[in-house]
Amino acid sequence: MASQDWFDKDFYKVLGVSKGVSEADLKKTYRKLARKYHPDSNHGDAQAEATFKEISEAYSVLSDPEQRTEYDQIRAMGSGARFTSGGQGAGFEDVFSRFGQGRGARTQSPEDFDDIFSMFNQGGSFGSGGFGQTSGGFRGYGGPTRGADVTARTTIDFITATKGETITLQGEDGKPFKVKIPAGVADGQKIRLRGRGRPSPDGGENGDIVVQITVRPHPVFTRDGLNLRVTVPVTFTEAALGATIEVPTLGADPVKLRVAPGTPSGRVLRVKGRGVQTTKGTGDLLAEVQVAVPSHLDDEARAALERFQELEPKENPRAELMTKARG
Repeated sequence: MASQDWFDKDFYKVLGVSKGVSEADLKKTYRKLARKYHPDSNHGDAQAEATFKEISEAYSVLSDPEQRTEYDQIRAMGSGARFTSGGQGAGFEDVFSRFGQGRGARTQSPEDFDDIFSMFNQGGSFGSGGFGQTSGGFRGYGGPTRGADVTARTTIDFITATKGETITLQGEDGKPFKVKIPAGVADGQKIRLRGRGRPSPDGGENGDIVVQITVRPHPVFTRDGLNLRVTVPVTFTEAALGATIEVPTLGADPVKLRVAPGTPSGRVLRVKGRGVQTTKGTGDLLAEVQVAVPSHLDDEARAALERFQELEPKENPRAELMTKARG
């Protein structure tokens, strides 16, 4: 950026902020404007491109504390000064004359000149790239632009999601790339591959590949955090009298569980360490007991149940429910 621009351009006005704007509010305002006017969002719009360059230029100066101080000092001198090379124009004399106005024609002291030159020697340059140079970014403004992210989607089966696996997907350029699925990945989770997206248009860092995961439901198991849930049917007599039953596990042999006498439907039995295993921990297998009612009874079985009905305790299992419902 030519030094003269610092006199001629009001960077605060370009960004629509006050001179005392905080660093946080400055960044927030710039990001909002950059999203609105970025060339990627305004293909072929020359005016939007020009505006983007202006706000990027303004932000590159005002976001740097040293440059912002220099800019404020130079703007305070007034826009009449000219910084040129090769003896053209008014040159440095216009700036020096500002310090003599209103004080007579006294000779400038060394300290006066030190104050002037210090503005150009901070960091060894004027602005971010020296006289007549530009910073990085879109055509030289606002810092390098990060490449765009690429979104990919894949569907994996339930056991792959719980155990983890490295899979191969096809990129938008038709080339395959590998994705490591961590153990315990959840349905809808996104995996980010850093630097694997589209390249920057001006030498910045590449974008990412963002892989969105869909997990196929399992016919038996469901996820509850790191725990696995399974519904286990038991017969009426197993629940009433107690029994030892087999319960399936995911990808391994079944385990045996003891059902205590009088176990109601809905009780959860826990099998330690048979859930999802991840680097952050291991879950359990939660087996929910569900009493299965026989749909068909032969005459002998029906007679036996009718005899039991005569002998069972005369308790109303819905009595407490009715009491609570009445308040």
